[in-house]
Amino acid sequence: MIDNHPTSAAPRTTTAFGFWAVALAFAAVMAFTTVPTPLWSLFAARDHFSSFTVTLVFAVYAVAVAVSLFLVGHLSDSQGRRRVLVPALALNVIASVVFVLWPQLPGLVLARVISGLGIGAVTATATAWLVELHPANDQPGSAERAHVVAIAANLGGLGSGGLISGALAQFAGGPLTLPFLTLGGALVLALLGLLAAPETRQRRSIRERYHPQRVEVPDGARGRFFAAAVGAAIAFSLFGLVTSLAPAFLAGTLHQPSHLLAGAVSFAMFAAAALAQTLSGSHPVRRLLAIAIGALLVGTVLLTLAVWLPSPSLAVFLAGDLIAGVGAGLIFKGAIGTASQISTPEHRAETLAGIYLAAYLGLAGLVTGLGALTQFASTRVSLLAFGAALVLGTLAAAPALLTDDFPMTDGNPTQKDRTLDAHDSATDSTTRPDRHGDHATRFRRVGRRRRRLGVRVGPAGR
Repeated sequence: MIDNHPTSAAPRTTTAFGFWAVALAFAAVMAFTTVPTPLWSLFAARDHFSSFTVTLVFAVYAVAVAVSLFLVGHLSDSQGRRRVLVPALALNVIASVVFVLWPQLPGLVLARVISGLGIGAVTATATAWLVELHPANDQPGSAERAHVVAIAANLGGLGSGGLISGALAQFAGGPLTLPFLTLGGALVLALLGLLAAPETRQRRSIRERYHPQRVEVPDGARGRFFAAAVGAAIAFSLFGLVTSLAPAFLAGTLHQPSHLLAGAVSFAMFAAAALAQTLSGSHPVRRLLAIAIGALLVGTVLLTLAVWLPSPSLAVFLAGDLIAGVGAGLIFKGAIGTASQISTPEHRAETLAGIYLAAYLGLAGLVTGLGALTQFASTRVSLLAFGAALVLGTLAAAPALLTDDFPMTDGNPTQKDRTLDAHDSATDSTTRPDRHGDHATRFRRVGRRRRRLGVRVGPAGR
């Protein structure tokens, strides 16, 4: 027998502890991935490698994440959340050791690959586990609240890692070792918390044949899914800019070599993204995406304009950083919310992994292209080309992103559904007296929920 259902309910206090333990672990491991952000200039100065080398090391990480998502990002649906998330965090602990013991270029590449392989298993698994662990997961809106925490942990962690690393590099000794030791220690503590978190997805008792990542999306929801994937790729392209080459732009074109500032620029974008997601509440996705697209376009223009002014402006660069962060955050929220809405519980991690897969592939492609361009053109021209590509991509994707308008709900029946259900129940009991009085209510409610998820319900369903 295959168990596709979450485990039995744990005590509420245990569930609450597990929820926050998973959230903190999610934030800690994402913070670890951005520790190198303000340190790339130090590595480059010490070992004399170019901006293109930095982007290659960064792209190797993104590719490792994508490969991991494709191979193991979906396994927590069948193997259990803890059995996947604990080894994923352990890989990042190993990566922190490699960073410290082998800080030369081959070691940096190896550490980034190990870290990326772990992150590919973390993102979808942690998000799905948080939804299932939410203390009020039986109440309307609980899934949305869990998603807010998950995205805040994700983006908040990404922003905090660079800020902590930059502060340690600026004011403490051992700038190329202490940041990795600090965040590595935090990961060890996070691992201990995960061991005490209740499991919500039992391992399936019958082993199924292994298959790589599949995105389980009903036919009627494919358009929404691919639009969400495009939005996630655009958002992560901007995140990739501030976590890879932005420190070089600050130190060179803007004449701001501070490691703390480099970390703060990264933090500002991710913080703006997280804040925008939190304040947006449960607004319809179309409204969120309309705001996001406008913010992305304005932010990208300001980032580019900052280095093209007769006197390059840090203030304009920071303004563009914040506005673009708002746009990226809202687009990413729409992508995650859409994926969760159109997925069934037993395939939720598979659908979320598909969104992250698209995001990291978009990140690796554009940022690597930007790094390659810096070898043949000036920083200003390279950033102009990157900004133009991002603007054109956003404009091209806008029609698809804005096509469907649906509320950020968790699948609970609306008041309209309840009214129709009452009518259906009354009429069905007279036309089919052999059936229980609430038969129509049960069937039609399920049918409408399935149609909201994009599943066709034909005659066989009756």
